[in-house]
Amino acid sequence: MPDHPASPENPAPPGAGDAPLAGPFALGTFASTPAGGAFPGLVAGARVRDLSDLAPSVRALVEDWDGLLPRLGELAARADGTWHDLAALRVLTPIEPGQILQSGANYRRHVVDLVAAEKESVHGATPRAARADAEKMMDERSRNGVPYLFLGSPRALCGPYDDIVLPALGEQHDWELELALVIGRTGRNIPVEDAMSYVAAYTISNDLTTRDRLYRPDLKAIGTDWFTAKNADTFLPTGPFLVPAAFVGDPGDLRITLRHNGVVRQDESTKDMIFDIPRLLAYASATTTLRPGDLVLTGSPAGNGAHWGVFLRPGDVIDAEITGLGRQRNTVRSHA
Repeated sequence: MPDHPASPENPAPPGAGDAPLAGPFALGTFASTPAGGAFPGLVAGARVRDLSDLAPSVRALVEDWDGLLPRLGELAARADGTWHDLAALRVLTPIEPGQILQSGANYRRHVVDLVAAEKESVHGATPRAARADAEKMMDERSRNGVPYLFLGSPRALCGPYDDIVLPALGEQHDWELELALVIGRTGRNIPVEDAMSYVAAYTISNDLTTRDRLYRPDLKAIGTDWFTAKNADTFLPTGPFLVPAAFVGDPGDLRITLRHNGVVRQDESTKDMIFDIPRLLAYASATTTLRPGDLVLTGSPAGNGAHWGVFLRPGDVIDAEITGLGRQRNTVRSHA
């Protein structure tokens, strides 16, 4: 599992106690010391029960999700086993996924903003006409279009409180906060009406992008370079925990909020998704078999750095949260 040193200024999980989790327990991966080995843990309030006696990893727990979920509830209510104070542990990336599927252009207001801006700057449309055309396009896409998915590298993962290390190449390093879901059952060609039964849990992912590395001027016919722009080490802070889907309520009505150096940049409901979770999973599973532990990111709402004309610089701090899923805090530093 990716293991990047946490900032010395943040040795304990910041915000762990002031961002309430949905439900009585959650899962995560932890270490008791900076050099200590990782172990799966059951988070219950301010304490964590070591689950090594039950499974070697969170991924292994998710692979038997239906069978183990009731057992986890029992353990959360009992005092036996090895318990730690959450504040004394290092919080790592909560799960090592088999594959990472990422959704692009999946929030209506975000895409409308992008399309309208292009119509104004390139085609000379008035702001009102540009926005009306863009909204019409998104309505049609929602009715008759399909999601846009691409693969991410598990090597880009880092923990929810780890430093984000800016790569040497590129200048326009941007944030993209997203609701992520963890698959709990194997499925292929999943019907839309059955799709939610394949979701084990939810977590938070920040899908960072180097904007000025996204397009290849030397290969214009090929277009975007997702590998270079999105898969630098530490460019996918994920966690802090996996919150079981049964506790989250309606995933189509969660608040996504990101602050950059204390300034709110993203603040949107998941209601603004163009393609909801069932449609994303049905589309993805038409191509690839989804397996327990796979991570599916659902897209990022309006408010990226490109919208504000502000990009990440060394010393910046990103605070990110989603309703009921906890909070991330990452400090940005230079590769040097």
